[in-house]
Amino acid sequence: MVVAVSNIFRLFLLICVPCCICDISYTRPYEKWPTVAISILVRNKAYSLPYFLSSLLNLDYPKERIYVWFYSDFNSDNSNEILKDWIKMHSKEYNKIYITMNTTSGFKHEDQETPTHWSDGRFRHVIELRESALKFARLKWADYIFMLDADILLTNTLTLKHLVSKGYPISSPMLMSASTYSNFWCGMDEYYYYKRTDEYKPILFRKSVGCFDVPMVHSAVLINLKHKSSELLTYVPEKLRNYDGPVDDIIVFAVGAQSNDIPIMICNDFVYGFLPVPLEKYNELEDEKSEFVNTKVEILGNGIIPPLNNDMEKYVEPPIPDNLDCTEIFMINLKRRTKRRVLMENSFKELGLNVTYLKAFDGKTISKTFLEKYDITLLPEYEDPYHKRPMKTGEIGCFLSHFVLWQRIVDEHLDVTLILEDDVHFVPDFRRKFLRILDEVKSLDWDFLYIGRKILMDGEEEYVTDHTTKPLYSYWTLGYVIKERGAKKLLAADPLSKLIPVDEFIPIMFNQHPSQELKQHFPVRTLKALSASPLLVHPTHYVGDIGYISDTEDSIVV
Repeated sequence: MVVAVSNIFRLFLLICVPCCICDISYTRPYEKWPTVAISILVRNKAYSLPYFLSSLLNLDYPKERIYVWFYSDFNSDNSNEILKDWIKMHSKEYNKIYITMNTTSGFKHEDQETPTHWSDGRFRHVIELRESALKFARLKWADYIFMLDADILLTNTLTLKHLVSKGYPISSPMLMSASTYSNFWCGMDEYYYYKRTDEYKPILFRKSVGCFDVPMVHSAVLINLKHKSSELLTYVPEKLRNYDGPVDDIIVFAVGAQSNDIPIMICNDFVYGFLPVPLEKYNELEDEKSEFVNTKVEILGNGIIPPLNNDMEKYVEPPIPDNLDCTEIFMINLKRRTKRRVLMENSFKELGLNVTYLKAFDGKTISKTFLEKYDITLLPEYEDPYHKRPMKTGEIGCFLSHFVLWQRIVDEHLDVTLILEDDVHFVPDFRRKFLRILDEVKSLDWDFLYIGRKILMDGEEEYVTDHTTKPLYSYWTLGYVIKERGAKKLLAADPLSKLIPVDEFIPIMFNQHPSQELKQHFPVRTLKALSASPLLVHPTHYVGDIGYISDTEDSIVV
């Protein structure tokens, strides 16, 4: 049975296959890695299981040191079929896989109004299962137990090694979502529920980076069973002295830890993975216009979606590709950057994008003879504002790659075109947000729309619609939408006769470049530009990140 991935789950299929970030060593290199029991509860998770199980398999941790404990029940989908298939294929790779598949008749507890309703009976059932998993790990003398929800994605393959190396009694990798929802609280009120605090957003948006003591974590929780205090941890409310809070497994566990002075740590030192927004919060989502909305998301290890293992592909039905209400979508890719192309192809498949590839001009093949042959003249006095140097061959290749697309747009009368470079990752819920922006601007007069850029001016940009601004001076051409009229304006400036980098040229053309000297070479600056806010694509790597490559900077000066 093929499972069409639900729209809710696609909120956080953000796209780009992760690679191994780096190797790390256990704090005691002469010892083996600790044993870990991984507990996974499954109920109607067919929409996420292929991805979850693929990311679980891809964790870089000695599998002979791992026990896996599955409990699957109350399913109305084919979750059990997927689990059986995966276990059959991979059970020999782990120390041991234990699974209980309860074939209880019916798809909900007696006191549930709907299968998704969290009734007291359902909470009690989950509490019993969590406590059983904890008891199982203790009886197996496991060093750690990793409590995982079956709808999260651990995109950082080193997640388990990183957390184990920290050695905290309780730790959790911070998981991101399509909103300000995450898997931790920074505050808990007198009734044991979420309390808004000033510390939450700086941690969520990684303005503050590290591991932080918080009152509650969930969805991915690592418990260090070597700590003596771990014997005091429980999910059962009756085991806590004077507990008067709700019957809720994650709250009981958190309150029990707090009452025994056991720290709970949330770690955001890496981008570890993602989790979906709960169904009840989905309709409440709204992009917040705060100081954080354009915060860069440093995706280490190349991005978001783990590759589906071959044996899981048959359970996923990708969306039918379309053009996202554009006339055409192009992706610029250097022929020698095959890995980038593969990563982007995986992204497009998950997003359902019909993309045409353009073979980029390679700076390594550009010489003085090449420039003379095609009558290309560099602007003589141009100097990079940061590095104080002339243009590099990679920058020339980048400009020409965009230039030929502008020509194609005009020659083929392409009305609205999305252009992407090959080193981007997409934000959660990209499709919906992109289509929403196109709908917002359809009645406006515009030529060019950034969906990814480097914002260089600190000034407040003016909002034009709820999710677009008038951009000030910006860098990068990661992703943008351009109309035929906009392409005509760029070509009319005759940029090949006075060539400068494309991300300097574009802001000149919408008259937001700070250099009057450069602007005087392009007297007609009437490009009408907008920008998505928040941005919809970001670089897979930033300068200084492991795996960062720049084909412009790594080329020679002309």
